[in-house]
Amino acid sequence: MTQQPRSTTSTSTPTQDDDVAPAHASPPASPVPPLAEPRPPAERRVWPRTFHDRLTAPLPGLRAFARFAREGALRPGPEGLADIPRLPFAPGPLPRVDARTVAVTWAGHASWVVRIGGLTVLTDPVWSRRILGTPARVTPVGVAWSALPRVDAVVISHNHYDHLDASTLRRLPRDTPVFVPAGLGRWFHRRRFTRVTELDWWEAAELGGVRLDFVPAHHWSKRTLTDTCRSLWGGWVLTDSDGHRVYFAGDTGYGHWFSRIGRRYPGIDLALLPIGAYAPRWWLSDVHCDPEEAVRAARDVGARRMAPMHWGTFVLSAEPVLEPLTRVRAAWEKEGLPRDDLWDLPVGGSRILE
Repeated sequence: MTQQPRSTTSTSTPTQDDDVAPAHASPPASPVPPLAEPRPPAERRVWPRTFHDRLTAPLPGLRAFARFAREGALRPGPEGLADIPRLPFAPGPLPRVDARTVAVTWAGHASWVVRIGGLTVLTDPVWSRRILGTPARVTPVGVAWSALPRVDAVVISHNHYDHLDASTLRRLPRDTPVFVPAGLGRWFHRRRFTRVTELDWWEAAELGGVRLDFVPAHHWSKRTLTDTCRSLWGGWVLTDSDGHRVYFAGDTGYGHWFSRIGRRYPGIDLALLPIGAYAPRWWLSDVHCDPEEAVRAARDVGARRMAPMHWGTFVLSAEPVLEPLTRVRAAWEKEGLPRDDLWDLPVGGSRILE
């Protein structure tokens, strides 16, 4: 989602070292802490009532909302929408993989089919044509639900409607393992999911030899009028038994977390990073990367490759619909990075990690 929460205070605390700090803070001088031991699966835990103290930027007050009301809508003008027919859409069959192959397929927005360590993992699955408060998709889903293999796990970055879609999740067997941010488990338990693992930042779980680490992001959470920041938000690092690593950033602004993630998880092979829903910048810069920032983030985490996402699916903000793609390509080239390492897939496109 594209709007931001109102500021408040809280008493929750981070789980490890000094990894909650302002977005502009310098990296800590202390050694990188060891990776956490995996938590027990489907563990029932007690969380703070709020996670407001995890926010890394001031949140908009009445002046910001008044300015937003004066200055405009979160939608491009007619010229910015004219390129919708040109948005890249090229669905194809899912690649054949074995237990030692890593492959990704972009279903659209932040929804990926990640094949890693012999598992099929869905990220923020949204197969619905429309989400609450947003016009219908401008590109269809890139992978038919019927074409999916058995889904071994789902990872959720946060609870905004364009990342947590009840209609899609109802299609899954209720014993599907689901990995979610702290505080979001009760949403799934109410819907009778039986294998729900909640994690705090820097915590991990394990499934079938694949490690799933929950890592910070510059974002927030809200789903109703009364639950602002009642659950956490973040990204996921998936690591198989051969050491292949895929980083799914979820929804995030640019800031200090990326370099810290890179230090804790060296050798990320592929970063799935958001590049859209960034205009106007004065309103969205704290919570959504623009394309140039996404390229910087890929470098900060030390990723060998980057695959853009969170654009070309739903019209959530004011930039022209094709602008994120043209800008991310230009930023990648400006950094002098190998063109083959920018996996700018069409919706429905796949790549295999060699």
